[in-house]
Amino acid sequence: MAYCKKCGMEIDDRSSTCPHCGAAQNAPAAPQGTDNGGFLWGLLGFCIPLVGLILFLVWKDTKPRTSKAAGMGALVSVICGVVFYVLMFIIGIGASML
Repeated sequence: MAYCKKCGMEIDDRSSTCPHCGAAQNAPAAPQGTDNGGFLWGLLGFCIPLVGLILFLVWKDTKPRTSKAAGMGALVSVICGVVFYVLMFIIGIGASML
């Protein structure tokens, strides 16, 4: 006997679905090492925020770690850009008052 991967109830070893909750039991395993996150994806997202956002949206279900790295890079880039523009605006107003 085996146990359901979702609900934990005891089921037959050959069952492809759980008779209690209906969860599939013989789902193919995801390949190991394909979703490592990676600093370079974050760097790409930082340098080209639109690409980081697109990669985040495309990979969010299949590669959650890599998608998060690209999305975080894009988010940090946008935040840095906004902070830079606000500082330049404040410095510009301060310089015009002199």
